[in-house]
Amino acid sequence: MSDTVTEAMLLAARRRQLIIRHTTGDRIVALLEIVSPGNKEKRGALEAFVDKAAAALDLGYHLLVIDLFPPGPFDPEGMHGAIWKNLRGVYQPPPGKPLTLAAYAAAGAITCYVEPTAAGTALIPMPLFLDPTHYVEVPLESTYQAAYEGVPRRWKQVMESTAL
Repeated sequence: MSDTVTEAMLLAARRRQLIIRHTTGDRIVALLEIVSPGNKEKRGALEAFVDKAAAALDLGYHLLVIDLFPPGPFDPEGMHGAIWKNLRGVYQPPPGKPLTLAAYAAAGAITCYVEPTAAGTALIPMPLFLDPTHYVEVPLESTYQAAYEGVPRRWKQVMESTAL
């Protein structure tokens, strides 16, 4: 797959994705992907997400995947489990922690740092690799809390009533 085709694919999903580029040459270094329910509701959507993640890693892009939606029929081990299976690995989430935060470092062999989590648990900072040995910490919990502060009260009430 060429860089041009892959970059076009990546840009098509920019609403749930953050692309990190190097200052020299504007080349892609890393991606932050936020999994949505739509990525999990149909086999084709799941496969497209997994293929995009695998293609990015194959091109040497580092990747942080935030999957805070329960596993479904097409990703019984969560999105990380589906990605890892595509990379010929096996992942089984621990009991009671079906959600995952996964930071992938791509450099020949792919290394992944997985943080299993559960609804209601504070999100820990996760690494977003810039190269195989350097990363920036992404403050997920404080970012979530700051974003939630901006949600109109009416929608907070809707979300909080459906969470019960």
